[in-house]
Amino acid sequence: MESGDVIEVARDALMTLLLTAGPILAVGLGVGLTVAFIQALTQLQEMTLTFVPKIIAVFAVLLLAMPYMGQNMSALMLRISERIISGG
Repeated sequence: MESGDVIEVARDALMTLLLTAGPILAVGLGVGLTVAFIQALTQLQEMTLTFVPKIIAVFAVLLLAMPYMGQNMSALMLRISERIISGG
């Protein structure tokens, strides 16, 4: 296995990571910013108020995106195992 192959496998793994974790992180960021904006407007400074909407939103997106995430991860494993079988 040459250095170009290692870089290609690492790039493929990082892209899969971004595609898998990206939607969850984006929703968490969006909900966090929205709640922070609402708290700033209403001057309501309750610390637990920020966590509950984020947890619910991230959990909902996780449930909805689970088939997509599993498909991405299994496709990555298939590509890696094909490389192992072919010898590089």
